[in-house]
Amino acid sequence: MSSKKTTPLPKLKKKAQEVFNKWIRNRDKDCGCISCGGSVDHAGHYFSSGHHSILTFDEMNVNGQDIRCNMFLHGNLIEYRKGLVRKYGVEKVEELENMEKGIKKWSRQELEEIIINYKL
Repeated sequence: MSSKKTTPLPKLKKKAQEVFNKWIRNRDKDCGCISCGGSVDHAGHYFSSGHHSILTFDEMNVNGQDIRCNMFLHGNLIEYRKGLVRKYGVEKVEELENMEKGIKKWSRQELEEIIINYKL
């Protein structure tokens, strides 16, 4: 009898985040930082994944950002929103802002699907 080892959920979520973030950086590499137009070094969240984990893997909520805006300016959110409006339109941004936000526990199946769907 052989038992297949399953990846612990936190490691699976970390892998899904790495794959998704890489996909976002690749998608936005030629567009520049959503906030300032600089180089895309990070995948920055408009609504933080810590407080709004339901939006962690939302393609509109996550966009390419440079290190300065994402890390040192804490997302540079005023300029981030302006970038979102340019990219998606004010109606879509307002829909994102009005979505119910909160904490989501991602299932193993959801995380595995994210890894498969966003792997480059």
